[in-house]
Formats: sequence, C-alpha cells, structure tokens
Amino acid sequence: MLIRPATPDDAPAICALMNAVEVIETGRSETELAEVAADLTDPATDLARDSWFVLDEDRLIAYAVLWDGGDGAPASEPAQDGGVRIDADHYVLPEAQDAGERLLELLEARALDRARAVGGGHAVLHLGLHSAPTFDTDRLHARGWRQVRRYHVMTRQLSPDADLPPAALPGLTLRDCRDEADRRRAHALVQESMAEHFDHRPRTYDQWLNLLGAQTIDWSLVWIASLEGHGDVGVAVTRDNRAAMGWVSTIGVRKEARGRGIGGHLLRHCFAGYAARGRDVIGLGVDTDNASNALALYEANGMAMEYAVVTWEKEVHPQG
Repeated sequence: MLIRPATPDDAPAICALMNAVEVIETGRSETELAEVAADLTDPATDLARDSWFVLDEDRLIAYAVLWDGGDGAPASEPAQDGGVRIDADHYVLPEAQDAGERLLELLEARALDRARAVGGGHAVLHLGLHSAPTFDTDRLHARGWRQVRRYHVMTRQLSPDADLPPAALPGLTLRDCRDEADRRRAHALVQESMAEHFDHRPRTYDQWLNLLGAQTIDWSLVWIASLEGHGDVGVAVTRDNRAAMGWVSTIGVRKEARGRGIGGHLLRHCFAGYAARGRDVIGLGVDTDNASNALALYEANGMAMEYAVVTWEKEVHPQG
C-alpha cells in the first residue's frame, strides 16, 4: 500500500473512486470529471500537504482531502473557544478499512497543524458521509467522532406539461443574473439569507464565485426575487451540471420577507425552468433541522428523500 499526495493528473482515478463509492451508497454515480479536475487545480488547495491518495499496487482504494469550502478562503479565524473549523472529504472502498483509518489519522494531524497556523488552539473537523457509508462508522466513533447534523438529498420528477411557471405572486418579480450587478446582488442575498444556517461560512464575492465554479455556471439559471416596496428579497442558485438531475444549490429568502410564499414560488420556478430544459429530475440538499422549516416546504412541493447525509465532527486538541 502506497500513500502519497494527489496531483491534478489523478483526477480520472479520483473521479472513478468517488463514483464507485456513490454507486455502493446511493445506487448511482453523480461525480463529473470536470468537477474533480477543477478542485485539483484550484490554486487555493495545497495538494502536497492537504491530500492523500492510497494505492494498492496500481489501484486507488482511498482518498482524503482537507478543504475550506472549496472557495479559496484561508483557514477560518479561531472561534471564541480557540477552535478552527476545517472540512474534509473521505472516500474509501469497502475492502480498504485500514487505509481509510490511516487517512483519518493523517487528516486529523494536518488539521491541527492548520489550526495552529492561524492562531487556533484546536481544530474542529467536519466530515460529510452517507448515512450508510462504505467506511465503518464504528471506527469513527472509536476515534472520537460524533454525528452533529443530518441532511436529506431530496428529488422530484419533472414534466414539461405539469411543471409550468407558477402563478404570479402580487408585487413579486423574478430576474436572472446574467448581469454582473445582479450576480453581486445574488451573492449578498445568499450571505444574508443563509447566515443563521448550520455550517454556513461567510464568503467574499470572489470566494463565492470560486465555490460555484463561475467559469462554467449558467447565470440564466440563478434568479433573484424582488418584492414591490421591499426590494430584492430572495434568491435561487441552481446548476445544470449533473448527469443525473438538475440541482438547486441554494434557495434563500430574507428573514423579514418570509411567510409570504416566496420560497415556494422560487422552488416551483426552478421546477418549471428545468422541465422546460428537458430535465426529468431535480434535486437539492436540506438540513433537517433548518430553522426556516425548509424541509416542510420541499415536501409540500412534492420532493422526497433520496438518501441522507450525516455531518460528523471531531475536535482535535494538542493534548489528544
């Protein structure tokens, strides 16, 4: 078994590993090669120190990487308790449990180094895994990891005949974000409307663009909702870059404008837009403890859980 840092040339092998894990966990592959290649060539990612690529002879069996939201941001500032939030990805084939645990050891140690580098006393690691992952969760528990949040990936079938543009709401208009000024406004709306959500990270405009993959995003599929007398009150950020489905990355409504049906209107607008594009499925991810009760909104509009994802957390301290 060989462990080494990943390189941009490893994108096809890493993409194949991710898809193999996804097929086992969800029944289908969803990762695109272009996505992986973009992550591996991001100048903000220090592959030499923050990634690990495990080979059994010439076969990739496990991969892990530390990242800061994929947005080019430096490591988070320490919180009041001295903790520094750092995120991780961890992909392991079922037969490679020992390799997977070795990667946990490496990413935990590296996370602590990164926390110290920005003045933190300890690292707070977050790792998102399928609710029934290929990696043995008993090993996570034994290393001090705990489950802190649960997300549902929800989907809905689309039909161009049934999913027509929603009836107008009085005083509400939608516009897309093909203009630069509207893109900046969409960014501001995302930051404001999502500020209280678990795991939200404040991002500058450039960091947000990098997270979205601004070079490939279709800005005609990002919409701002404006309400007469209130200005811009909501935003929907969507992507049409997945083979299996259209994807809604964010639906956000400013707190003072909630309860008026704006979130549901934006959601149904997404349904109609993607049905018109020929998509037969649309999906999104939702925090089941979301304070704005987004789960109920999505269920009321015909979306159902496809699978669940759990956020695992571990605090890594110098004293162990």
